[in-house]
Amino acid sequence: MTARKHYWLMKSEPEDFSIDDLARVGVEPWTGVRNYQARNFMRSMKVGDGVLFYHSNAEVPGVYGLAEVTTAAYPDPTQFDPKSKYHDEKSKREEPRWDLVDVRYVRTLKRAITLDDMRAQADRLGEEFALIRKGNRLSVLPVTAAQWKIILSLE
Repeated sequence: MTARKHYWLMKSEPEDFSIDDLARVGVEPWTGVRNYQARNFMRSMKVGDGVLFYHSNAEVPGVYGLAEVTTAAYPDPTQFDPKSKYHDEKSKREEPRWDLVDVRYVRTLKRAITLDDMRAQADRLGEEFALIRKGNRLSVLPVTAAQWKIILSLE
């Protein structure tokens, strides 16, 4: 019996790292997550899980592409690098606080599925869809299989 695939929405500011950047490099470590709940979500990711690649803090925020998880979670090396903006002086190599996963480019969407598009589908996506709940600032969010299908149907 195969494990059930899970789905996620991962946010990145396009000036820092966009879907086009992921397309160019192919696979990238998802560095810099410094929220415990988002980190815990990454720790529960499995190889092959689907990712909605979301541009946040963009002129038009939304899902711009698809990616896939290619590794189990492992320690984020930027936490140990004093030159990194993601350095965490309290994190020790023997007991790392922050993890990441690697993600692989799958495809760029034909058109962005905007935050407004998703808000217009709030009834279908359900109250548990964290992206459209007020006050949710997490950079990594779980997405149900049904929500994944609804969002991609908007393309």
